[in-house]
Amino acid sequence: MVAPKLKMRLGDLLVHENIITNEQLMHALNSQKSSGRKLGDTLIELNYLSERHLVEFLSQQLGLPFLDISQRRIDSDVANLLPEVHARRLRAIIIEDRGDSVLLGMSDPTDLNAIDQLEKMLSSKRVERVVVMDSQLFDAFDGIYRRTADIQSFASQLGEEYEQSSSFDFDTSFIDETGDATVGKLLQSVFEDAVQMRASDIHIEPDEKQLRIRQRIDGVLQENILKENKIASAMVLRLKLMAGLDISEKRIPQDGRFNLQISGHSIDVRMSTMPVQHGESVVMRLLDQSAGLLSFDQTGMPDDIIKRVRHQISRPHGMVLVTGPTGSGKTTTLYAALSELNQASKKIITAEDPVEYRLERINQVQINPKIDLTFSSVLRTALRQDPDIMMVGEMRDQETVEIGLRGALTGHLVLSTLHTNDAITSALRLLDMGAAGFLVGSSLRAIIAQRLVRKACEHCAQEYKPDAQELLWLTNLVGDKINKTHFVQGRGCQSCQYTGYKGRIGVFELLEMSEPMMIALKRDDSEAFTQLSKANPSFTPLAIAAFDYAAQGVTTVEEVLRLVETVDVS
Repeated sequence: MVAPKLKMRLGDLLVHENIITNEQLMHALNSQKSSGRKLGDTLIELNYLSERHLVEFLSQQLGLPFLDISQRRIDSDVANLLPEVHARRLRAIIIEDRGDSVLLGMSDPTDLNAIDQLEKMLSSKRVERVVVMDSQLFDAFDGIYRRTADIQSFASQLGEEYEQSSSFDFDTSFIDETGDATVGKLLQSVFEDAVQMRASDIHIEPDEKQLRIRQRIDGVLQENILKENKIASAMVLRLKLMAGLDISEKRIPQDGRFNLQISGHSIDVRMSTMPVQHGESVVMRLLDQSAGLLSFDQTGMPDDIIKRVRHQISRPHGMVLVTGPTGSGKTTTLYAALSELNQASKKIITAEDPVEYRLERINQVQINPKIDLTFSSVLRTALRQDPDIMMVGEMRDQETVEIGLRGALTGHLVLSTLHTNDAITSALRLLDMGAAGFLVGSSLRAIIAQRLVRKACEHCAQEYKPDAQELLWLTNLVGDKINKTHFVQGRGCQSCQYTGYKGRIGVFELLEMSEPMMIALKRDDSEAFTQLSKANPSFTPLAIAAFDYAAQGVTTVEEVLRLVETVDVS
């Protein structure tokens, strides 16, 4: 089948139809020369037109239907009629098998070379083409061409090898660095699948009759169960070798880290083992070093809060705290602050457990309690290293708190974290930890409290009406404002793996210390401090910030209520 041809080149046709200007085309062509990308991709990157606008335009010009595949459930068996390597290379996917023909989606239907190759590969069937969006195409690839089949296959192979070996011989046979052993291939597939699905953590959990491999995606665990439970020991052994841990010790927890190159990503893996009833449980935190650090603008922090935070961290001294539970993005916010402060004119020292991202010019110290290298001892020494800025990974005890506060009082900017629920209780927590009121009141400048909420999938979001219980909760939260608000909920699609959510965004509250609030802290008057904080006109609580995101269609009522359960909204 010969593809329909445009009578004019794409750029000239877009100008002719008044979709872009001639100046924009010239700019895009010049940019294309340096990037080597296709003209359509360059125009989209320059925001001269949207991807959907371009694809629908091509569809009309070529006389081919446009199909929104984010709304289409594609059978993985059908898609696999075209192997992944060819699908990604030729930017095409089989959407439907119609017996004697297949429905083939292409993001670039003008690529005659790709069309010829696809028709040869699918020569036994007639090809009916539709135009699809490139972004949706690659979302579909990630969801369909997962490594679950490879994981199951290697697990089965490994289980068979286990049956043919004694337990001792089986374990020691995998101590090699070649990566050719089945267990190495199994772990490689596990990591590839996790990176492809943007998982933040991998859990390997042996049970009596099965092995669970779970991934935390957008803050929620998703499970893959393998019946070959006896292979867990080989997987843990190989991981311990990679992390440089003691392979002979299975009775006590161990921590380590290692680096992997997966699909062009440099992944730093933080690993923790723990003895459980049926072996050892392993949890691995994945940090994509190649993705770079997020800036304040990329975290979802509102512009007004960004401006005020930048003012606070530009001050020469004082303490700024970032608070929230584990997994709320505190470290990301701290590193965003350090990235902005990292200048040749500033001496910055950090005490971290662990050091998650390695930053040039910054003196980063890895805490090691086994040799008494604690937060307090590092902080005490850091004060003698002539720093301008210090970052303490966590305020864990009274000694660390007091040293940090005194450092902030004597001309240093101190950044740190606390595991507390909100900004107001964070200041009071410092007093509860034994810090003197005059130190807290004199040194503390601002507190950022944060959470991560899941974003409603933009491809399948539809209007949502809260039920009676949800309306009651929301009315208690925002009053009559609820009557003028419209909400969304994702119904589930190919793009979001039918969860209704895709990605996460930060929700923030910023509490800046006013003179009356500082006086209340100096007097240890927690009740007055709380009342003054809530009355502060610039203070917006976390729950209200989350509601505002729901009102904008960014997140859902479900996520707002999940957040409300963790904070005090009285």
